[in-house]
Amino acid sequence: MDPVDVIAKKRDGGVLDPGEIAAFVRGHTRGDIADEQMAAFAMAIYFRGMARSEVSALTRALADSGERLDIARTFGDCVVDKHSTGGVGDTTTLAVVPLVAAAGVPVLKMSGRRLAHTGGTIDKLESIPGFRTRMSREEILAALGRTGAVIVAQMESLAPADGRLYSLRDRTATVDSVPLIASSVMSKKLAVGAGSVVLDVKYGGGALIGDPKRAEALARAMVRVGTDAGIRTVALVTDMEHPLGDAVGNALEVREAVHILMGEGSRRLREMVLALGQEMLIGAGHSPDKATARERLVSLLESGAGLESLVAMVLAQGGDAHVITEPDRLPQAKERWRVRAKEGGYLCKIDGRSIGRLAMALGRGSGAHGMTQDPGAGIILCRSHGDAVHAGDVLAVLHASPAALAERDGLLRWAHSAFSIAGDPPAPRPLVRKVIRAD
Repeated sequence: MDPVDVIAKKRDGGVLDPGEIAAFVRGHTRGDIADEQMAAFAMAIYFRGMARSEVSALTRALADSGERLDIARTFGDCVVDKHSTGGVGDTTTLAVVPLVAAAGVPVLKMSGRRLAHTGGTIDKLESIPGFRTRMSREEILAALGRTGAVIVAQMESLAPADGRLYSLRDRTATVDSVPLIASSVMSKKLAVGAGSVVLDVKYGGGALIGDPKRAEALARAMVRVGTDAGIRTVALVTDMEHPLGDAVGNALEVREAVHILMGEGSRRLREMVLALGQEMLIGAGHSPDKATARERLVSLLESGAGLESLVAMVLAQGGDAHVITEPDRLPQAKERWRVRAKEGGYLCKIDGRSIGRLAMALGRGSGAHGMTQDPGAGIILCRSHGDAVHAGDVLAVLHASPAALAERDGLLRWAHSAFSIAGDPPAPRPLVRKVIRAD
């Protein structure tokens, strides 16, 4: 195979066969195909797109570039995986993984760190003292067998070709490509080997994807790839114009996950946990329909079984479970500033992107280049989209690191600009826009 011929074929709009794609990925992984040629390949895909067969072939090739956990050999095909494209205040994983595990369905979730203005699950979990986000294959399987719930950082040995390709995409402005995003996400799902996958594809100002139609296109592409690979796959296209939960920030979001598992917390976040959880139970063959699955999950919230499952997961991964049963032990920021409404009316917008960026600025540390993050910093939202407010009402409480004190006035102005108040109530926004299943 001549890599130049493959690049030219895709550049001219041709459809590559699986052998060409597999050979190209293998060649780049071995070093026989140069980075600039892989970058050209990615650019050709960016402009020309890929057929369904090509996306599935690229996904398999990326997954085959490293080891596979093959968890089905130990647990059968009942293990379920969940993935979110990321959003502000999206604490869903921390609550839904232990909740579904409490229902008897094992969940193995590999998560990432913060991207742009969106939070990272691994960053949140690392605010729990001692919690191990990196584990060996043997440790992962052992913990999954004991607790039924594991959340770890992405293993570098899984789909390493994807890591190399992503680095090139990041440097060549080809990240925003539906075929490349779909193959990147799903290659790691194939490598993990779960029997079913539930995808949460978000759109709006607080997400990485703004346009709902583009989010739908990505959801469909990933469902098709999973289906072609024999994985039961479903995607929910969900609204992320405003922050999902009431908390934005690492330790604050862990605390909110605890509240959800105690039957409290944000109504929107609870609804998202139940919507994803019921699809996870159905995908694993544990429930016949949404109503049955939802009833089961609600009973686990009310009984406290979901919270017990989170405690077991934290213990199994070396964390201090006392911060779960006593969340006041979680890291807390030194400074707290209230943001008050300057006028009365209805809260018609909470700018998710701005809130996400502000939460990061509040936690900026005093280390070299200010790159350290205070795990206790962030924002607690005291009002939700559509709420009636009066002048002087507290809209949010900012939890800031001491290093942010010098910028207090500017950060408060920034916070005020993220809230919009109007005289009339806004139209309600459905949380789940569409559920996409196999064709």
